[in-house]
Amino acid sequence: MSAEYATFGLAPAMRAGEVLANGDFQVHRDFVDFVVDGRPLLFQLSDLDAVSPLASDVPPAIFGAQVRGLLLEADAPLEDGRHIIYGCPECEGIECGAVTALIEREDDDYVWRDFAWQTGERPDLELNGYHGIGPFRFRGTEYRAALNSLLDGDAGPRPRILLIGPRVALLAKLAAALRAIGIGADIARDTTGVPADELRVYGAVLYAPSVGAAERAAVQEAFGAADIEVPHVEGLAPIVPLLVAQVEHALDRGPLELRRLTRLVAADGEAGIEVTSTCRVRLTAYRLGRLARGHAHDVFDGVLETGRHRIPLEARAVKGESFVVARTSGSVLVEAMAR
Repeated sequence: MSAEYATFGLAPAMRAGEVLANGDFQVHRDFVDFVVDGRPLLFQLSDLDAVSPLASDVPPAIFGAQVRGLLLEADAPLEDGRHIIYGCPECEGIECGAVTALIEREDDDYVWRDFAWQTGERPDLELNGYHGIGPFRFRGTEYRAALNSLLDGDAGPRPRILLIGPRVALLAKLAAALRAIGIGADIARDTTGVPADELRVYGAVLYAPSVGAAERAAVQEAFGAADIEVPHVEGLAPIVPLLVAQVEHALDRGPLELRRLTRLVAADGEAGIEVTSTCRVRLTAYRLGRLARGHAHDVFDGVLETGRHRIPLEARAVKGESFVVARTSGSVLVEAMAR
């Protein structure tokens, strides 16, 4: 085994939730990702829709047990000393598939090796091993310091957002959609008289498209007076899936330099995309038709290599007032189509 060391760190990450056109949805999950040599380990595993065991929505006792397992202070959850590194974001069963690895202690070092895709009691390393990943040797002091820092709490509070505007069909439907994918949502006309402690539970504020500038300024002033810094998002259009995408973008706590999707420009009938590692990207165009009814068009779904890309958009998909949403499994960007 190579004597070279890899650096080990942790960073907040998310699996983006989504409301689909047919009414189905995928769940939003916040988790702590493993950063190896300055890059999320998840990015090295092709385009995998998965989360680490260090998720914010697991009970503190289970979260702590996961951390102690990675520190080898508790028994491995799988046979042959294997640990789950990434698992299904929708359920806890290994039957859906999980990335597992053997974690060992060598003197004061920790070594992750024999990465594999596992769906049963034991993986077939020859058939399902990640032969180009690892082994990674981490210095014990760095490794323990990173993981022990999580034991004072969990990965963070569950996401919650404040929706500002009249309690009418749009915000009621938006709140229901957000709750369905695991994001708490409350509706208020304004923040008059709301104590600072109540405002602190929110990770972002979204304003209904009908909310005026003066009303937005008053809410921002209330958060500022309480010394609370959160994203304030102006709803682009009365289209629920579009507003959900704006919320997902606002709740992304991951450092920009550790995101897969870093740029979206929508203009002149095309979208400009930048990705930092090869991944699947989906583009959806939303537009307002007659009577302010929303229309959705799937305009691109494919794997993009690292770098910048220009993707032509079908003219009918971006006719009139329209918006483009770009998604990877862990990032969401939203832009209005410039004319």
